[in-house]
Amino acid sequence: MLYTGGKDSTFAVHRAVESGLEVSVLVSIIPHYNYSLLYHKPSFEALKCQAHALGIPLETAGLCDERNEVQALYTTLRRVKDVYGVKTLVLGAIKSKYQLRLFSEVANALQLEVYAPLWGVAEEDYLNRLLDYGLEFALISIASMGIPMSLLGKVLSREDVAMLKNLSLKYGFNISFEGGDAETLVLNAPLFKYRVSLRGYTRVISEYEGYYEIVKCGLVKKQSSNF
Repeated sequence: MLYTGGKDSTFAVHRAVESGLEVSVLVSIIPHYNYSLLYHKPSFEALKCQAHALGIPLETAGLCDERNEVQALYTTLRRVKDVYGVKTLVLGAIKSKYQLRLFSEVANALQLEVYAPLWGVAEEDYLNRLLDYGLEFALISIASMGIPMSLLGKVLSREDVAMLKNLSLKYGFNISFEGGDAETLVLNAPLFKYRVSLRGYTRVISEYEGYYEIVKCGLVKKQSSNF
């Protein structure tokens, strides 16, 4: 499972489990630079908490040179295939043909099947569908005009989603945040055995770029399982 800790990859984990796949390992490529076209830039500490909450091993690789983005994925997937016996690469891709093509090419080179359960999802209702499913996710970065910086670090509610749908019509950002308009971090989901807690601060670069910088994250016991 190619995992970023965001809403799409977390939902894809759930869909994979529902389809009968055993998700044996989470794989995260972490770029140490901004504005990667291929990868999100997840928090390593948050990823560790999420992996523990899911009860699934985590394998990561740091990346310092954007020219090596595809090679880093190939090397990492080859390693996890050998160690965990992986046969299928699960993706959280929704509509980025660029990402799907490159990830599929690497998977094919390693003789891995590709499972992209969210591909082509109806984006206008997608965020509400995630809330219906039981995902709780916060905005941790914004890279588009029109998305309020006040939402950084906030767990999105249905009221927030309704507001964002109206703003997306006005400003043209993608309501599912595909393409990097915004990035999310999942704090709770049906398969999580613990809830992730965050502490951090907001860093606003401009009126269309801002980040929630994570200072500390931890795990909190859940009252009961929802799955």
